[in-house]
Amino acid sequence: MSNLKEIKKRIGSTKSMRQVTRTMEMVSTAKIRGAQNRIEGTRPYIEALAKILASVTKATKAIEHPLLDVRPETKRVMIISIASDRGQAGAFNANIVHATEKLVAERQALGQEIDLVCCGKKVVDYFHRRGIEPALINQGLSGRPMYEDVRVIANHAIDEYSNASVDEIIVVSNHFISVGTQRVEKVTLLPATVDDLEGEVAETDEHKTELEYIFEPSAESVLEKLLPTFVEALVYRSLLESAAAEHAARRAAMKAATDSADGMIKTLTRSFNRARQAAITTEIAEIVGGAAALED
Repeated sequence: MSNLKEIKKRIGSTKSMRQVTRTMEMVSTAKIRGAQNRIEGTRPYIEALAKILASVTKATKAIEHPLLDVRPETKRVMIISIASDRGQAGAFNANIVHATEKLVAERQALGQEIDLVCCGKKVVDYFHRRGIEPALINQGLSGRPMYEDVRVIANHAIDEYSNASVDEIIVVSNHFISVGTQRVEKVTLLPATVDDLEGEVAETDEHKTELEYIFEPSAESVLEKLLPTFVEALVYRSLLESAAAEHAARRAAMKAATDSADGMIKTLTRSFNRARQAAITTEIAEIVGGAAALED
């Protein structure tokens, strides 16, 4: 009897857990669509910026800007690692941590110093436990990043590169491909090159038309204003991609947990039925045996 009570208790607790995971799966499914819409909403803005900046840099080859300056030697690298503030998303955070550690080890092997910028509580806690203090910490943005908050990260990166404190800036984040697929990407944020700018322009009929721009008051002034804005937009997009990938990864993890709970409930139910049948059979045998003893 005690075995039956224990199995019944496990079935009840597993059903409660399944209800939680199913709810989290549904919530993540709803959030994915909103995150996708935000990514799609920023795409035309980034493409337009890239188009104009590529035209400026092509038209004025002699133009100089600190963010376009490619250093002859890379001595110090800033790595912006973007993870999430919450867990229960499968290997989402672990993949970012491993990719960041691998990149840090590769650059340190080349004799380069590392400045680490951590976005997301999980990656911050991980490096804190290993005694590594990031140069900048930003938390609370992973679920729904806001453009105003992104400026803190972007301005730090722009200032450090403009002052020649770092020679290269790399962003490590999860790229959202589809609901079932996310991929860790390492993208060079600075220095910005013409090839990088042209790569941001979508291959559509609209963008294949070559346009001639007239810049007022000058191409240099336009570049001075637009380049920092472009860097902000790229950081913002990385955070949006990471947010969408986080929701997709959590949905997949919660669906797997729900399916596992379903299988566990079926197994426990079969065990409960077998144990109950064995108990009934034992009771019947005892009653029959007792009746036979009385007749004797």
